[in-house]
Amino acid sequence: MKRLFAMLFVVLMAGPVVVADSPFMPVDHRELKRTIRYGEMQQFLASLAEPHVRVTVEGTSTLGRDVVLVRLGGEARARWNILFYAQQHGDEISGKDALLYLIRDIAANPRQLPADTAVWIMPMMNPDGAEAGTRVNGAKADINRDHMTLLQPETQALHRVVQRVRPEVAVDCHEFGRSSSAWKKRGWEKWPDITLDRLNNPLFDRARIEAADRWVEAAAVAEEKAGHLFLRYWVGGVPPDDEQRHSAPDIDSGMNAIGTYGGLSFIIEAAARSDDGAPENELANRVDAYLVLLRTFVGDTSRRAQDLAAIEAARARAMPSFLPVNYLWVNPRGVVTKFPVRRLADGATIEVPTANLMTEVAVKRSVTTPVAYAIAPPAADAFAALLERHAIPFERVAAARAGVMQRCTLARLEDEFDEIYARYEGRQIVRCDEAANGTLEPGSLRVALQGDAAARAALLLEPMSLYGLLQYPEFRALVAWDGTLPVRRVTR
Repeated sequence: MKRLFAMLFVVLMAGPVVVADSPFMPVDHRELKRTIRYGEMQQFLASLAEPHVRVTVEGTSTLGRDVVLVRLGGEARARWNILFYAQQHGDEISGKDALLYLIRDIAANPRQLPADTAVWIMPMMNPDGAEAGTRVNGAKADINRDHMTLLQPETQALHRVVQRVRPEVAVDCHEFGRSSSAWKKRGWEKWPDITLDRLNNPLFDRARIEAADRWVEAAAVAEEKAGHLFLRYWVGGVPPDDEQRHSAPDIDSGMNAIGTYGGLSFIIEAAARSDDGAPENELANRVDAYLVLLRTFVGDTSRRAQDLAAIEAARARAMPSFLPVNYLWVNPRGVVTKFPVRRLADGATIEVPTANLMTEVAVKRSVTTPVAYAIAPPAADAFAALLERHAIPFERVAAARAGVMQRCTLARLEDEFDEIYARYEGRQIVRCDEAANGTLEPGSLRVALQGDAAARAALLLEPMSLYGLLQYPEFRALVAWDGTLPVRRVTR
């Protein structure tokens, strides 16, 4: 049975497609009035033809909807793989819409892809939240805070794709609110149309962060040429008295979690004026700003040799002697920044001097890097499942084995957000004993810090981390009655 508007494209013998207008996807994205729904996206993707486009189902949501992956590019293993993923938060819509237009355009003209490049796109990570118009998924979980535990099927699907593809570039697509009551009280709203930030955990190597910085600089140039206002991504309160900072350096969200696989990882956020309950206001402008960045990531090959060298070195890098476990954004020299805001009364841009824009990640404490972690037998099954979800190799100890280890105990958990020092909730305060001779009991897990999963294992398992697994109830429940943690540090 034919549907009135069934196809966005006419497929010509598995070749490039011809664009046709659609009630939910106008030919010109600047005429887009509303977001593309889950069923419409499925309909659009079903109309695309191989070999230029391949669509696979990589998982299902908590309510049974498909989490899909689109591959653009040939069948051979590409040298340069780009992964875009969007709508982890179901009510953040423009990244997904822009990605569907990017798919359409490359499907219509595959020559837009540079040589030896493949683009992988997960346009709607949270279809349940997308359909409900909510930030969370069908299980009421924020899946962009699930990248440590990987308990949700949507984040599990993403990490399976990352483990298979090993992208050289990964980009997480979001939105931020342009104004809130605190901003409007001052007569202002946030200035940029779109923002971009890059991986920033202090365990990551400097060369890779510098390579990512070059992309942020290129993004600023591209957006300026396109007439969009651009800033490096930031969050925080109203200047000059409140703190502003760049993206959090922890691995519970997508940007740094995917960065643990050795590539360049980014977050984009476009400015949504949705405080009046209409998230589709100015949607076309957000999609246009998004497409500028997406096309820059796809088409700009000017830094590829440098970037590949940095990525290959990162993936072969040995673990450093020390692990940072407590770090935060700071303004180390008290630099005063002229922070742009938009005045509501007349739309003018004004600059607010502030010394509260935090621009550097500072490490407050580091610990010596162990050779391995040992998981006690009562917690072994839960940790084995976690390690498998993260593709981290481990050994299940069959016979008792001697080693030099540190036992760690939980002093306290700080579950409240620290409003004075702007520290996240979920801080775990842990003490570790001096290293001493001990025994790995049969049934223990031993996780050696070797290979390209070593950094991921350390960021996930290190018991001294200020923001670790104990912020999650499933792993807090594995702490012994006397506070002993299930993870020990093996130093020799």
